Amino acid sequence: MPEDPLKIIRNNDPELFGQIENTANLSFADGDIPLKYKLLIAMSLDASKGAVDGVKALARRAMDEGATKEEMFEVLRIAYYITGAGSIYTAVNGLIDLFDNE
Repeated sequence: MPEDPLKIIRNNDPELFGQIENTANLSFADGDIPLKYKLLIAMSLDASKGAVDGVKALARRAMDEGATKEEMFEVLRIAYYITGAGSIYTAVNGLIDLFDNE
């Protein structure tokens, strides 16, 4: 995994970093939606925004929470339907290391 992309914020603007961290903690906190699904949603949003590293990191975290390959690709169908083909190419680049041996 690449170096922490927020390191420069953490080191130079701790107050902003604290806000980002609080929002992340709130977003992924225990609640009615299981963490696995929250991570899959976030992965599909990163795919729609062109964030390859985000797709990769969130896919790994989702798998650690029990997400299956099938669930990942099903959620990408929704991202593709809503945001178009660019989300698929981003997802492929983010997932290739996870599934390149298949």
